[in-house]
Amino acid sequence: MYEKRTDLAIEVRESFPKDDVEIEGVLLQKERCEEVWVTTVEIRNESGAKYMKKPIGTYVTLEFPMGSYQTEELKKSRETVVLQIKRVIQKLIHQIEEDKGKKCPLLFISGLGNRFATPDALGPYVLENITMNRHVKREFGDVFDIKESVLCGIAPGVMSQTGMESREILKGIVERVKPDVLLVIDSLASRSVNRLCRTIQITNTGISPGAGIGNNRNKINNETIGVPVIAIGVPTVVDAGTIIYEALENALSKEGYQEEEIFQFFQSITSKETKDLFVTPKDIDEEIRQVGMMIAEGVSAYTKDFGIN
Repeated sequence: MYEKRTDLAIEVRESFPKDDVEIEGVLLQKERCEEVWVTTVEIRNESGAKYMKKPIGTYVTLEFPMGSYQTEELKKSRETVVLQIKRVIQKLIHQIEEDKGKKCPLLFISGLGNRFATPDALGPYVLENITMNRHVKREFGDVFDIKESVLCGIAPGVMSQTGMESREILKGIVERVKPDVLLVIDSLASRSVNRLCRTIQITNTGISPGAGIGNNRNKINNETIGVPVIAIGVPTVVDAGTIIYEALENALSKEGYQEEEIFQFFQSITSKETKDLFVTPKDIDEEIRQVGMMIAEGVSAYTKDFGIN
């Protein structure tokens, strides 16, 4: 069987025969908030992690319509997405605070990716639209009342630009700054063209940069960095091989062909170059701006409501 590349936990869960089939150690919850679907996949133990091939933790996926947001309906959808991003971050950080037994006011934000490659520019773009205030707190902390989270951040670039893994850069900063939580933002890969730039995944398990496109880098999580890591990701590319395979599967299965026969035919008409090709929307620059601003506003909404005093 062809293994479809994806970074989304919801797509891994959907790959099992039926949504209503229970998987040991995996909890699935789905709700609708206005025009936004909120799906939570919770991997509770090693058995669930083995089935899902993902770390134990919580994966929240927001699915929403996309457009120019000039209509009232789409503007309302946008506001709902921002509110849900804020709500999920609040919930995940509250869990961290309960584990630590203290408040977590210092949030270190990292926008992963390459700002010069549009499908990979989500992280740096979001970072540019979040106001940092750690320097203000350090300079005027005794006389300036900041009733919000303390923020600092960096866009570490990619290894071809710096010669360093993102994890190396972030770990060095974490050891120096000592934040309570690291929030990383990155582009992901999906197995469905319908989810490109229309889905946001938020998880407390960290991230493996480049995993969805087979370009695995060192994992960024609590164990490797030394602080809890929350990852926000948006699928911006889909594997071309996946598109071809799904088209063949939909057409040939209706003609009575079995899965093995479809896979063999797929193997015969595709090359390695095709399987290593990734597709992104033609208006990806505008899509990145729209979904990036929603994430930036959601993060900012959380930090303004935090209240450290």
